[in-house]
Amino acid sequence: MPGYVRIHTDEEGETHFSDESIELQSMDYAPPAPPLDVSSPHDTSQFMFVGAQPGWVGDWHPSPFRQFVFILAGDFEVKVSDGEVRTFSAGAVVLLDDTTGKGHHTRITSAESGLSAMCHLD
Repeated sequence: MPGYVRIHTDEEGETHFSDESIELQSMDYAPPAPPLDVSSPHDTSQFMFVGAQPGWVGDWHPSPFRQFVFILAGDFEVKVSDGEVRTFSAGAVVLLDDTTGKGHHTRITSAESGLSAMCHLD
């Protein structure tokens, strides 16, 4: 089943990763094309592309918005405050749900620039 990684804050302000699944239902999404597997919709307020040069470091910070991040290019190393570190590359989807607390630390570890699409959620 497809999924994404969620970064969230617990009651003590510590951040953690969790692996979330995406539930899909077959529906006639784009007739007359055959049915597609589609998730429930998410209300959004903005969409933008965000890039960073190799070696860029974002010190500890909470996400400024609750947002989905779609990694398009480069390698993004993300550390949460419980000490876990994960690297996200093209094709990864991350839900930044840590708008309070200690936040996360991010850096571009690839030789190429990082590029992501950010979708702010309502």
